[in-house]
Amino acid sequence: MNKILLIIEREFLTRVKKKSFIIMTVLTPILFAGIMVASIYLSMSTDTELKSIAVVDDSQLFEGKIPDTEYTKFQFIHDKKVDDLKTTYQQDGYYAVLYISHIIASSPDGAILYSEKQPSMDITQHIEGAIKKEIETQKLMSYNIDNLPQILESIKTKVNVRTIKWTKDGEEKESSTLLAMGFAYILSFIIYMLIFLFGSQVMRGVIEEKNNRIVEVIVSSVKPFQLMLGKIIGIASVSMLQIFVWIVLTFGLFTVGSSLLIDKPTDANQTQEVVTNLMEQPGMAQALPITVPTEQSEQAKFMSMLSNINFPLIIGGFVFFFLGGYLLYAAMFAAVGSAVDNEADSQQLVTPITIPLILALLVMASGLKAPDGPLAFWFSMIPFTSPIVMVTRLPYGVPTWQLITSGAILIATFLLFTWLAAKIYRTGILLYGKKYTWKEMWKWIRYSN
Repeated sequence: MNKILLIIEREFLTRVKKKSFIIMTVLTPILFAGIMVASIYLSMSTDTELKSIAVVDDSQLFEGKIPDTEYTKFQFIHDKKVDDLKTTYQQDGYYAVLYISHIIASSPDGAILYSEKQPSMDITQHIEGAIKKEIETQKLMSYNIDNLPQILESIKTKVNVRTIKWTKDGEEKESSTLLAMGFAYILSFIIYMLIFLFGSQVMRGVIEEKNNRIVEVIVSSVKPFQLMLGKIIGIASVSMLQIFVWIVLTFGLFTVGSSLLIDKPTDANQTQEVVTNLMEQPGMAQALPITVPTEQSEQAKFMSMLSNINFPLIIGGFVFFFLGGYLLYAAMFAAVGSAVDNEADSQQLVTPITIPLILALLVMASGLKAPDGPLAFWFSMIPFTSPIVMVTRLPYGVPTWQLITSGAILIATFLLFTWLAAKIYRTGILLYGKKYTWKEMWKWIRYSN
């Protein structure tokens, strides 16, 4: 045991002292936080350039029916043809030319937007929505229904389906399918990347020591199994330290960046107090339909949904299944590293190992849509795919017996494959000059002591 601890210590200290480790540990959170802050900034920013769009309406149905927006204005042209405008619209100060054909009611492609630049999605969706709404209104008007505009206005309805998790104790908790899906996707993809990244580090470390002939000196005092296990656990400790630093720094940088970017309303509490005092006046609650601003209620709803997420279970499951998956795949990567002399020769042997990881990513898409479906269930039990698929299911809620069963199968498979990989490692680590196959490696497993 002392020898394994010495190997773990050597692997840990050797890697954390490297400049590449320090640089990646510091730069990665800056990159992640920068991407998240930038996404918030971009979502908040809008195109404030005023755009005028010339409209040629051959159907003569839509004049005044395409409403202007704050930064987009529509001007209907009657004295020019569309072919003439296509060559002169920029000189006339227009951003684009919208042509509406006389067959627009029967042809979905009857509207064309001509522009030198690619129009934004907001502009195209605004035009499509306005034309669609007017065509539907015209078709309804053909039925000669009295008071049709008032009827259409009265039937407008907005529906927002809330999701409430009802526990066995009768407790109700606000939830969000979209939020759960986001957490599931991000965590699963992180596990895929980390398993592949740190598993490959184990393989490269074995190949490097084999080429430098350092391993010949080490195995004279340490058993190959102890060397392999110490290397796997040592790199695992490095990865956990790096992940912890990444999480802390990313969260800290994102918090600081987002607080500087987003302006917090200073008078929110004052507004709430005024509304509360006004509603307490006799008769005011019935006379004035005063409500709390939508932004505040949405923020409160989001914070409620966020607070009801079982973070201890998700984080604990993430750490457990990441470690289990890493240890399982690291043992196989170590076996491959012991059977080759350089990383280029390892590609053929690594392919069968990476196929289950790629398959797990494909199943992850099914798990996001149907986390309790048979496909997601069975692949969350298979140890080669469970680290990714089970983490996909965690934010949705997984029965305890499934978590225990999946974890137990993963641990048992790790122990089995560590034993098999050690038998390959003890033979292949001292062989040079040949590219070995899985068939030959199977023979090494069958060798007796």
